[in-house]
Amino acid sequence: MASRSAAPNKRLIQELNKSRQEQNPALTYLAPFDDSDLHHWRAGLKGTADSPYEGGVWEIDIMIPDNYPIVPPTIKFITKICHPNIDAKTGEICLDLLKSEWSAAYTISSTMTVIQTLLTSPEPNSPLNVDAAALLRAGDTMGYESLVRYYVWRYARKADD
Repeated sequence: MASRSAAPNKRLIQELNKSRQEQNPALTYLAPFDDSDLHHWRAGLKGTADSPYEGGVWEIDIMIPDNYPIVPPTIKFITKICHPNIDAKTGEICLDLLKSEWSAAYTISSTMTVIQTLLTSPEPNSPLNVDAAALLRAGDTMGYESLVRYYVWRYARKADD
């Protein structure tokens, strides 16, 4: 593996230490995938209370580029999830923050909080999951929430609350 610059590593170590000291209520865990690569993290993202995602925990894969924090991390869902802005097959997330709206002020932890917020604030007009978006655009909130709850029951492990 090519050597990585020290500046992003220092920032990532600071972020990791801070995340260990200050628990993020959106997460069950946030840590490097293994100790040998500080640029590959995993997280357990909780579904928000009083939403169809409540009770679920999704595993998230986080690839951090060498030029982080100037360039955003690549984040995707490993656990299957039903959401208009998340590709059901690849786990790719359609979120401006992860592309054009990125700022070096964001941390991995704060980015995960934004992704949790996305779960309850879908944008059905820019979908990666057209079926879920179609339900919302048609005003079938009950159908959409039932499908989400099925995915939570079927795929998301349960939160240890």
